[in-house]
Parts: sequence; structure tokens; C-alpha cells
Amino acid sequence: MVAVIPARRSERVQALVAEQAALRGARAGVVDVCAAAVAALPVGGAGVSAMSRGRASHPLCGTDTVSLQLEELQLTLGEGPCVEAFLLGSTVLCPDLLTGELPRSWAVFADAALAAGARAVFAFPLQLGAISAGVLDLYSGSSVELDAEEMADAMAFADTATLLLLDARIDETACADRPDLAPFDDLGGYRAEIDQATGILMVQLDVGVEEAFVRLRAHAYAQGARLSAVAADVVAHRLHLAPDAPSPDAEP
Repeated sequence: MVAVIPARRSERVQALVAEQAALRGARAGVVDVCAAAVAALPVGGAGVSAMSRGRASHPLCGTDTVSLQLEELQLTLGEGPCVEAFLLGSTVLCPDLLTGELPRSWAVFADAALAAGARAVFAFPLQLGAISAGVLDLYSGSSVELDAEEMADAMAFADTATLLLLDARIDETACADRPDLAPFDDLGGYRAEIDQATGILMVQLDVGVEEAFVRLRAHAYAQGARLSAVAADVVAHRLHLAPDAPSPDAEP
């Protein structure tokens, strides 16, 4: 949820985001929020996912391969701080994935995140009133705790990302000219393909949009494949899921 951030802090954070956008020569977008947050906070990477209760969720951008992997992992598994922050509408802080104090429902994500190179993960919901736009994730390769000032800055970055998304001023494809930000090659195509695959499964399986997306995620997890790759197979009719396949409830 967008918090009440002192004007000076908000202005400083927005200036940092504007500087990143200027380096790209483009209008400000969430990719600049991620880059600015990594430069200002004791974290190694950042990513943003667009999330909705009514349609498939999508990674939008990440500052490196690890952050992009974490975004897709959480959306594919349906668990982790990003998912919990979105569902609860509140910040989720995990300063050390090895502490053993994590929710039991994160067991699969925690192991996968550690294997990917993350040790600490912080998730901030991008929310304004009843509107939820997604989640900003920050990660570190080592155990780290954010102090009060750093938390306030992180929330200001999340607020800026929220306003950029809700104002539709995001330039999703502009990050393609920044290889160090490791974006998807065709974000628009990526999102459209997952939506298309979900629609195909709705017809094939005679289910609603949420169950169709869960089935898509479950198959990707079971096969150890990227969600985007499975969606491409469904759209190309290389993959057909049987209506009597195991229930999505059996998914980790």
C-alpha cells in the first residue's frame, strides 16, 4: 500500500529514479525504480512483477539474472515473499533464508532461491487503495537487515513504482537497450503469450481463468521449465494438458 512518505524523501527517491531514466534516455519506468533502489540500498538486485487476482501475473523487469529468476520462480511456484506480499497487501521481510523461521509454505521457494544465489528477500506490495498493481522485490546474496531509514527509502521506491504503473507511464520495452538490466527480450509478447496460453487451457480443460493459470504454473513446476516456455508450447499446440490431470491442489 502506498505509505505516507515525507515530501523530502519522496522527492529524493524520485530524483534518483529520474537520474536512472536519464541514463537510458527514456521516460521513467519501474526498470529505473529497480536500478535506483539497488544503487541506494544494501541489496544486490531488484525486480518488479505485475500481479492481478483476475488474470495471469507477469515479471516486468529485473536488474540481473538472479532477480529475474526470483520473480519467475515465485510466480511459477505460487509461493514466496512476493506472492505473500501481494495477497496480504503488506511488506514481507526475509533477511535470511537460512534462519529456519520462514513460513512452511515457502519451503520449495526458499531452496530454489538459495540455489539461485539469494540469501535475503524483501517484498513490497505496489498498492493504492483497493488497487493492487504488483510487487517490488529486493534481494541480497548475503544475510542483511534493512534499518529504519533504509526501510523508509524502500517504501518510497515502492510508492514511486506504484504511481508509475497506475499512471501507465511505464516504458516496459525501453529496458531492452540496457543489457545489464537483463530484461525479457519481448515483454509485451511474453505477457500476451501467457494470457493466450491461459485462454487456450480454459477451453481445453473447461475451467476458469484462475484454475487455468494454476494448471499452467503446475505443469511448468513439474517439468522444471520456465513458465514462458510452457506457455509457448501451449500456444503452438505442442502441449495439451489432460482434463483429468492431477488437481492443482496437489501443486507444491
